Amino acid sequence: VQLQASGGGLVQTGGSLRLSCVASGRTVSSYTMGWFRQAPGKEREFVAALFRSGGSSYYADSVKGRFTISRDNAKNTVYLQMNSLKPEDTAVYYCGIGSRIILSSIRSSSAYDYWGQGTQVTVSS
Repeated sequence: VQLQASGGGLVQTGGSLRLSCVASGRTVSSYTMGWFRQAPGKEREFVAALFRSGGSSYYADSVKGRFTISRDNAKNTVYLQMNSLKPEDTAVYYCGIGSRIILSSIRSSSAYDYWGQGTQVTVSS
């Protein structure tokens, strides 16, 4: 399984970015897909996820209402649309895929089986 994340960059406060995560070797529609982020000196934290069963989406409180996770099954790609970005959103963003994640574990990075390489998002004040 390979996950290729892209779309990061430098943006001003209030700006937008769309991250993409292309999966090979797995069909994203059959798995739980998640976005996590890690800022320097901090642990990896949950951002958003799409549950495999029914495709319900879940968000960290810090991004709810600003970020949207979605997927394009034809392109086997998961997106993270990030609007109203803040300096505290600055981090390396990682996409993960999990085959046997239960709903209670969806916010735990240890529940995911594979990870992409990460893409840097920097929000300037």
